[in-house]
Amino acid sequence: MSKPVVLVVDDHPMNTKLLAFVVRSRGLDVMTAATADEAWLAVEKTTPDVILMDVQLPGTDGLALTRQLRADTRFATLPIVAVTAYAMESDRRAAYDAGCSDFVSKPIDTRALGDLVAALAAAGKRS
Repeated sequence: MSKPVVLVVDDHPMNTKLLAFVVRSRGLDVMTAATADEAWLAVEKTTPDVILMDVQLPGTDGLALTRQLRADTRFATLPIVAVTAYAMESDRRAAYDAGCSDFVSKPIDTRALGDLVAALAAAGKRS
């Protein structure tokens, strides 16, 4: 059985490196993308078990990409976690309204994020 795959979508290399480290520390495989276009191509090629989606991306933002993914029946139930520096209740609501499964504000709690990603990936592998 293959390991669950998590797609980390973030345009800042240090954020990508940290998120990838957290994911790998839980024994999961990682794919990365720095833009919405790269993320879309990655998802179509290899559907991940979970996406960690930065909200602020260059060009198409993470919430717009989430809405695009949700509109495609192949990705309608794919767990997508918004990862953002915005921590206001309105930002959280916007993420959920776009179709995100969960919301994590930066700076991230690496232990809590690792637990969340591992749980989402395990749930996806069982279904």
